[in-house]
Amino acid sequence: MDNAAHAESLDHEVYRAPLAVRPPFEFRNTPTVYRETYPGPGKVPDQIKVWRVQNSPLGNAVIRLSGFRDSPDTEVIAAGFNHAKEYGAAGIGRQGNFLQWGYGDPPARMTEAGRRFFISCIHYIHRFDGKAPLVRRRAVDRGAIPSVASSITSVSEDKRQFFLRWFPESLWEKYHADPEGLTAYYQANLELVYYDRVYRVDEELKSLGLDSNRKVETLERLFELRKDENHRDIVRRLLTRYTDGSGSYDFRNGRDRIYFSDVGGYKFKVVPERYLAAKSPFGPERSVNRATDTDTSGAAFRFRDSGR
Repeated sequence: MDNAAHAESLDHEVYRAPLAVRPPFEFRNTPTVYRETYPGPGKVPDQIKVWRVQNSPLGNAVIRLSGFRDSPDTEVIAAGFNHAKEYGAAGIGRQGNFLQWGYGDPPARMTEAGRRFFISCIHYIHRFDGKAPLVRRRAVDRGAIPSVASSITSVSEDKRQFFLRWFPESLWEKYHADPEGLTAYYQANLELVYYDRVYRVDEELKSLGLDSNRKVETLERLFELRKDENHRDIVRRLLTRYTDGSGSYDFRNGRDRIYFSDVGGYKFKVVPERYLAAKSPFGPERSVNRATDTDTSGAAFRFRDSGR
């Protein structure tokens, strides 16, 4: 990551309080990777509007969006201008009570805007004191699986070992020399991918006419189908697969607290009550959009000190 943040959106409250951040803007040539990952609308511009957070161009790290945003306690505070990862990857982000600060310079070498922004971010993260991250990494986000599939014949290690570390042995014969076919298979079934030692497509869920394993409607339907003797065994297996048995699911009054996490093990989870209500020193409590373990450690911030 370079020493700058995107300036397309400056509407996060940390730009306003407790210190006003009014950075000078500049334009930089659009990185090649942005042309492949720009979400729209329209085409990516030839130059990106940014503001410098610090003076040094190196020693910074950016967080990929894939997997980062699949729990409701995460947010991108500022997108980092970078040449290696996707458009919009987080230069500064939050997960639970952790501030992910991706810029490597100490405050003495930050710009004036960077220093003010840093102070505002520390002030902001204090609001989440005691709200540890909801999710611990158990697996890879499904969006990465087609990319892994496309590389099965180009890896330097033993190709069979690599294949079987990621995919079921039942697919080896058909796809071990056909990365395009394997990629197409997972891409076509992306909503049904799950993790059980390797990444599989859920044919059992598909047999019930359900098109996604991560919709709350799917979980609700599985609970309804428990009453059907013809589907009782398969439903029991699916509920074991997609829940951890530790929580209850209130589809009527607590539906907005149910979420699915790929990174957290391809499971449905429930946000603890009041977890998403963050107390603001500038007004009443507000609901925070986007983070699972109920640890009670205090707020923390984390410097990212490697990578680009």
